[in-house]
Amino acid sequence: MRYAIGIDIGGTKISSGIVNEAGDLIQQETVSSDPSDKESMFGRVLKCVEQLMDHSSISVHDIYGVGAGVPGKVDWDNGIAVYQNNLPWENFPFVKRLRDKLGFERIVMDNDVYMAAFAEWRNAELHAGETFVYVTISTGISSSIMQDGEFLRGAGFAGEIGLIPVVASRNGNGWERLEKVASGPALEKRARQLYQDDQMTTKDIFTAYYRGDASAKQLVEDAGSSIAQAVYIINSVIDPHKIVFGGSVIAHNPVLLDIIKQKLKRYLLAEQMHILDAMEVSQLGSGQGVIGAGLSVFQQSNVRVMG
Repeated sequence: MRYAIGIDIGGTKISSGIVNEAGDLIQQETVSSDPSDKESMFGRVLKCVEQLMDHSSISVHDIYGVGAGVPGKVDWDNGIAVYQNNLPWENFPFVKRLRDKLGFERIVMDNDVYMAAFAEWRNAELHAGETFVYVTISTGISSSIMQDGEFLRGAGFAGEIGLIPVVASRNGNGWERLEKVASGPALEKRARQLYQDDQMTTKDIFTAYYRGDASAKQLVEDAGSSIAQAVYIINSVIDPHKIVFGGSVIAHNPVLLDIIKQKLKRYLLAEQMHILDAMEVSQLGSGQGVIGAGLSVFQQSNVRVMG
């Protein structure tokens, strides 16, 4: 059995884990991010991997390679973190720097959502030729599309569902990017204005929703409606066989998927209704980014090996 290190990098935390070829997460470590500057952030990545290996019974000599998921736009062919809105790594030579510090020759990188999508696609066990979409709803909103096991990348920025403009107000007069109205921070911003409480969190919003608070219900329903509009666009354009939703907002509150389905159904034609039975919340939990990054090391056909 071969093992790989998977790294999932975010603006608030970094997770690393040891993953085997079957997709089992053997060991995981998490540290906080430090996006104050590029070297501090990179140092936290190294710290996370160091802690992982210190606590693991698996020797570094048994590690086949390293896979990493990085937010934003990446040049996965050359191992460069091109642009992120929450990290200071503009055109950062991530793979070269990681190889220099860790000594592994086999290192792959990709967008973090793509890495999570790869784990979800493997878990979905679709048939040959089928189309798969993974949507994450968390600090941001994004997606990735896979056709027959290969990513649809476009010119390099494909899958940014969070940039889709949606009707953001109940009276239908306001348009806004989806991420600005339905992500975790967007929900918190609206809730803090509505409740006049600067400490309101996404968790607080859904707690209020579950106890029947009318204002919280409006917030969550509006978010579900906005997401449904964007999902309908994706569904109409590519008609996927399966859509899996992940990210902290929906993973912790799967009721949001019920709302999305309810709102989406109003738009669907009879020939599109099949998608309602093919939408689900991730069963892999918060580890899918680490798992996908680790699995990518063994998939040369999907993510080019650097070096």
